[in-house]
Amino acid sequence: MRALVARLAGGLAFVTGCGTGCSADAGTSSRVARGAGSLALILLTVAAVLPVCMGDAFAVEKPKPLLAFAARIAGDETRTRVIIDFDGKPSFQVHYVGSPERVIIDLSATAFGFPAKDLSARGLFRQITYGTMGESSARIVLTATKPVKLAAADVRPAASGGGYRLVLDAEPTSRDDFAKLLKGQDWSEEKDTTPNVMGMVEKDHVFTVAVDAGHGGIDNGATSAVTNTHEKVITLAVAKLLAEKLNKISGIKAFLTRSDDTFLTLSERVNVAREHRADLFISLHADTLSQRDKDIRGATVYTLSDKASDRLAEQAAARENLSDELAGFSIKNGPPEVADILLDLTRRETQAFSVALADNVVSSFTGKVTLINNPHRQANFQVLRAPDIPSILIELGFLSNADDSKLLMEESWRQTVTDRIADAVARYHTRGMANGG
Repeated sequence: MRALVARLAGGLAFVTGCGTGCSADAGTSSRVARGAGSLALILLTVAAVLPVCMGDAFAVEKPKPLLAFAARIAGDETRTRVIIDFDGKPSFQVHYVGSPERVIIDLSATAFGFPAKDLSARGLFRQITYGTMGESSARIVLTATKPVKLAAADVRPAASGGGYRLVLDAEPTSRDDFAKLLKGQDWSEEKDTTPNVMGMVEKDHVFTVAVDAGHGGIDNGATSAVTNTHEKVITLAVAKLLAEKLNKISGIKAFLTRSDDTFLTLSERVNVAREHRADLFISLHADTLSQRDKDIRGATVYTLSDKASDRLAEQAAARENLSDELAGFSIKNGPPEVADILLDLTRRETQAFSVALADNVVSSFTGKVTLINNPHRQANFQVLRAPDIPSILIELGFLSNADDSKLLMEESWRQTVTDRIADAVARYHTRGMANGG
């Protein structure tokens, strides 16, 4: 408010010609008369200054997220207890999802500050994931080994008197009873994970590239065995760098499907590309393999195929397609049906362009970026299913390999790999323009 008074005083001084040191004298009356004639100007000054000052005085800060600072899990396949400690009182909702059976705990904005090993799956749960779902919400997904239900779910004050703890007690239930839980709950999934294959992109005269940073939010992706860095962090850093470089190329505009640690379903990523009228879709990832395959390294470029080109490609697609499931959404199996002959022809043409882009990337990487043997492979990646946007998925390297894992964290390597991808896109665009766009 002091700033408001000072600014208003300045405005009055400007109008009347008198600063804070003025006193009443014979000239005051005439100045006041002139000032009265300038009342409109005073009001305009106040109107211009007041919103700024009010914004300064009454700016509303976003509520600080709760901190989940500790967690533990105990029990066996007859009963399993999960305890999570918060620095404030959390509000939560419980939902159940089938295929596979999962218990979903939705929270308000929460930062998770405990080590992942403290909530390692055991007992009735074979996998536990947690993380943000947006600016104002977070989620814990408990994937069960068999149908389960929560016998108890409540918030209690911490025994030490500081903070609160969420206590979840799970026990087995029958398949019929679990089905009743699914039908009886007043809840439905907020996000449609079915790709919209019918809405064709209306093309414009701008060559637009969607750069998709894989994973995000609750979905960490793979984790480096060397640096303990999550895949979602690496892909976002590389995606930002790639988009920046593409935007410097004449005739090309690039945008990010996600610009922060946000979760998007696989279909949302495609829909974001459509909304921006994308001409290309490039999804960035960093895969991981089993311990026995830890010596496999190098980048791989994937295009869509209902039938995988090999076992490695099939397994990669299966891992990447789990993103929606890890976040607690039901997976609708099988590729979307081709509705008519026109859509089928569109998909075939788009696939030819996708292959051309993939070949350009492989060519650009050769001799500059380490490639896996047979670097262009095919598999049924859900994120590549848009029938009208040429799409590729690039596995930048393997976080399960020590050499790749170190390179993925190096700024100089990221500069090189994004230079090579940008070069491939530029050549693709130039050739397309030469052939009439």
